[in-house]
Amino acid sequence: MQIYDELVARGLIAQVTNEEEIKNMVNNGKAKFYIGFDPTADSLHVGHFMALCLMKRLQQAGNQPFALIGGGTGMIGDPSGRTDMRKMMTVETIQHNCDCFKKQMERFIEFGPDKAMMVNNADWLLDLNYIDVLREVGACFSVNNMLRAECYKQRMEKGLSFLEFNYMIMQAYDFYYLFQKYGCNMQFGGNDQWSNMLAGTELIRRKLEKDAHAMTITLLLNSEGKKMGKTASGAVWLDPDKTSPFDFYQYWRNVEDADVLKCIRMLTFLPLEQIDEMDKWEGSQLNQAKEILAYELTSLVHGEDEAKKAQDGAKALFGGSGNSENMPTCELSADDGKDIISILVKTGLCSSNGDARRNIQQGGVTANDEKVNDIKKEFTEEELKAGVIVKRGKKNFYKVILK
Repeated sequence: MQIYDELVARGLIAQVTNEEEIKNMVNNGKAKFYIGFDPTADSLHVGHFMALCLMKRLQQAGNQPFALIGGGTGMIGDPSGRTDMRKMMTVETIQHNCDCFKKQMERFIEFGPDKAMMVNNADWLLDLNYIDVLREVGACFSVNNMLRAECYKQRMEKGLSFLEFNYMIMQAYDFYYLFQKYGCNMQFGGNDQWSNMLAGTELIRRKLEKDAHAMTITLLLNSEGKKMGKTASGAVWLDPDKTSPFDFYQYWRNVEDADVLKCIRMLTFLPLEQIDEMDKWEGSQLNQAKEILAYELTSLVHGEDEAKKAQDGAKALFGGSGNSENMPTCELSADDGKDIISILVKTGLCSSNGDARRNIQQGGVTANDEKVNDIKKEFTEEELKAGVIVKRGKKNFYKVILK
């Protein structure tokens, strides 16, 4: 199976502007494609997973990825998929976030001469002369067409700033610049970027007076990817200091039954033949599929050793086997409180003393698998030195040890 057909079989592609052309380019290693990443935090999260895996797959097939960091557009903000304006970031913050992104991307794609390139649109956008932009680029855009774009329509009721209104023009210019300088002939993105990406293809057509479909391709990724990056408590980060490898593993281990095989197909590098067989799994076999998903993705992001530790810790906690040393651990000092409420707050299992009391009174807290009913319960030094496994609910826990 050629790479384009594999992308389709894995459910990664939602829409393209010219399927025959893209199949030819991708299958023959002729694609020079870019995917954009907004540096709004100092870590990528699992919502970026689909894009990162796609870049890896296409590079392995001989195509060249361009990881475009929005250091310039990040100074404007993007209305796509949002109902409010993003906060302005300093140049220093944006640069720091860009540096963090590259370190994480290096686990997925190989950078170097004739390999993947990381480019930052601050390098060309910040030097643009405003009058030149209006004359040379702005003249190519119809305000009526821009206002019909879904990303702008969503913001019109609450108010769309002129600053944000320029985002489509800036993103279109990115594609034009990369096409001119590097021969970048393809752009990939999620469904909320469709209007912006089409604007880039149209700008090239207008500026160069050529058939854009013959030389540039716009490919829309399946929108499921971004949905995977959010939980009720916020993003699941790729940075181990923000989301530990164990918590990362547990996130994937706890996906819904209906989503597990979809995630395996879209995000892992397991052979499609093996995944096709797993499609027949049901009942308790889905738990095995979740373990496979969690292990594969944790290994991809944090390495095989961390994936094994996370898997071992999970089995020790939930299956009665494995090594409890690999559980997430919170060390108490002599000055820390040894009562259950202090411990729940110290570990972050509860946000406050009041939250801890509510969870205990509602029967949601256990210590070493025994329900805690007393909000004043205290542990002895001997118990804490041996280690106490404190749980809030079924999936949130820490092994607490007195140093």
